[in-house]
Amino acid sequence: MNILLIGAGGREHALAWKLAQSPRCTALWASPGNPGIAEVIAAHGQGDCVSLVLTDHAAVEVFCKAQDIGLVVVGPEAPLVDGLGDSLRAAGIAVFGPGKVAAQLEGSKGFTKDMCARAGIPTAGYVRAKSAAEAHAALADFSLPVVIKADGLAAGKGVVIPQTAEEAAATVDDMFGGAFGGAGAEVVIEEFLEGEEVSLFAITDGSTIVAFGSAQDHKRVGEGDTGPNTGGMGAYSPAPVLTPELEARAMAEIIAPTVKAMAEARMPYSGVLFAGLMLMQEGPKLIEYNCRLGDPECQVLMMRLESDLVDLLDACARGELAGAAAPSLSSESAITVVMAAKGYPGTPASGGLIENLAAAEAQGAKVFHAGTALSGEGALVAKGGRVLNVTATGQTLREARERAYTAVADIRFDDGFWRRDIGWRELARQSD
Repeated sequence: MNILLIGAGGREHALAWKLAQSPRCTALWASPGNPGIAEVIAAHGQGDCVSLVLTDHAAVEVFCKAQDIGLVVVGPEAPLVDGLGDSLRAAGIAVFGPGKVAAQLEGSKGFTKDMCARAGIPTAGYVRAKSAAEAHAALADFSLPVVIKADGLAAGKGVVIPQTAEEAAATVDDMFGGAFGGAGAEVVIEEFLEGEEVSLFAITDGSTIVAFGSAQDHKRVGEGDTGPNTGGMGAYSPAPVLTPELEARAMAEIIAPTVKAMAEARMPYSGVLFAGLMLMQEGPKLIEYNCRLGDPECQVLMMRLESDLVDLLDACARGELAGAAAPSLSSESAITVVMAAKGYPGTPASGGLIENLAAAEAQGAKVFHAGTALSGEGALVAKGGRVLNVTATGQTLREARERAYTAVADIRFDDGFWRRDIGWRELARQSD
């Protein structure tokens, strides 16, 4: 089978690495890809990185027909929210990822909150506001701290948790003032939930649902979960804090009712459901949904996945998940450390030289390219905020972390920085 992978980040490098391992993958194409993905394809022997205009659905369709693409795997959220999956499916091309209407689960936080309210899915109390005046008035009904979210896509950075009334008012003004572009044209104000965050993944074809592992992300830029939110500075999997009992509750009380509600609303959901959960005394509550594999959570999940990724995604895309083997994840722990460019999550330094990746991988780690490019001289340089995902496995989380940080130490990236405490919550629990 010829496969087209959409995307250019660390998530897509991890997907490419795993897709290429399948005996069913004849040729692997990626658009636009990155230098790490290009290496995977070169080693695989068939395919290439191509520059398609992803918003030109007809052009993507023409490419798929010309290359006899049997499966399109969409990595990032924007093409899904834009309806690329619908266009390709209408042309008879199998796609892993939801259609435009179903992708509102990520594309509109207000849509998801309303769906939860109708279906009785446990989540935080909320108000939707379409103007700054509405939002300022609504703030009076919430205790501090409060959660304020840009309704649309904001690259994982559209959530602010003000601690004071003054900060909350300023956040509202910033969002409606264009701080997050069109994503802030509407905001969702939520009650602040006390607990611990964890990520749960499930694959569904709209009827059958299979669990796909857990992870814990590290959103804040600084050690000890301090500083502004980022797209993610590191992750580990599995997340033991999500016990089998809590996972079963989340699947039964959150994931399954969501799939059912979407089907009943005639917007069936097909693809991965990435549920951000808050674990509370009364049980798990939904924080938000993503309609794609997380980044950097995908990287640790791919390191643990033992079964054939093509089999799973193809069965999902064709509505045949009930007849497919359930995904098998290793009992080992995996951890990824994000090496970011200085200035991130603001304006990152660009063009910094990156060296010694081979030495890092000789330590047993896998380095996924998240934001890299080749210079005119062929050197690897930084291009973007999150640049590398240094990922390793181990019999324990501590062993995986030691391997990952040993590999990080081997990489030369003078313009980079990284958190040195990925996995700290779970390791602290294990030390008690």
